[in-house]
Amino acid sequence: MRGYPKRHQKLRDWVAANATLRRQIFAELRKRGPLRARDFSGRAAVPWSSTGWTEGMEVTRMLDYLWMCGSIAVVGREGQSRVWDLSERWLPEQRAARPRLSVREAVSLAAERSLRGLGIATKRHISQHFVRGRYPGLETALRGLVRAGRFVKAEIIGDDEPWPGRWYLHADDVPLLEALRRGTWEPRTTLLSPFDNLIADRARTEQLFRFRFRIEIYVPKAKREYGYYVLPILHGDTLIGRVDPAFDRQERRLVVNAVHAEPGQGPQTGRAVLKALEELGTFLGAQSIDLAGPVPSVWRKALA
Repeated sequence: MRGYPKRHQKLRDWVAANATLRRQIFAELRKRGPLRARDFSGRAAVPWSSTGWTEGMEVTRMLDYLWMCGSIAVVGREGQSRVWDLSERWLPEQRAARPRLSVREAVSLAAERSLRGLGIATKRHISQHFVRGRYPGLETALRGLVRAGRFVKAEIIGDDEPWPGRWYLHADDVPLLEALRRGTWEPRTTLLSPFDNLIADRARTEQLFRFRFRIEIYVPKAKREYGYYVLPILHGDTLIGRVDPAFDRQERRLVVNAVHAEPGQGPQTGRAVLKALEELGTFLGAQSIDLAGPVPSVWRKALA
């Protein structure tokens, strides 16, 4: 967060030119916060110009800047609107108790969090997770974490051949391997958000799970392969298919526009998919689930 302004010269210059708006936002949050973007009364002296969707949205752009610098935080939502407040009101104990981190310390901590989230990963995978693309000196940090015993070098064997690259496992996760060998892990079936961190790194997803996933929200309908808002199906440690659901809020119906199975699936996984859809319906408060589109023949009986 300390380095964010240095990486964005245009934005830094614009913020400096709108110091009054910046002060007004802090003042209004101290007096009336938490607030939504439209609750602020301040106006920018210099408009924000952009070729993207932030054109003319000066208050929103300033809020994003202060958020990325750590000065304010998203503390809730009202409908589709973020609710903002001063970070110090929500993180007082952590800010007071933890000393200021150096860049090297921050990168090492971030790398540990990244690897714990990934399970097993290469340097490239780590750099694309958690604080994506913001790991200055990562190679040095990795060597230090290995020397300190925090990271363990690992090897993946596939088709009797080791996979290329240098792989790491967090030392705290080594006992999980033993638990897997003992068979104490209890797999489950669930639907993933298209923005889930498990599949955010597309290349890694294809390498580990042999599952190709792309978000098709912005693809013209006629050119979509699977659907508008597709949720991958995670079954244990395998991505076995995907569903394209939509929620009709007025009628409280979960409409499943399509179900797709990955090659090699059998009928036994159909009931697990049904249970995952029912869980999604319960979460949304749906009163019914309607299969409105094609269903793989191998799961047709279970989903009927």
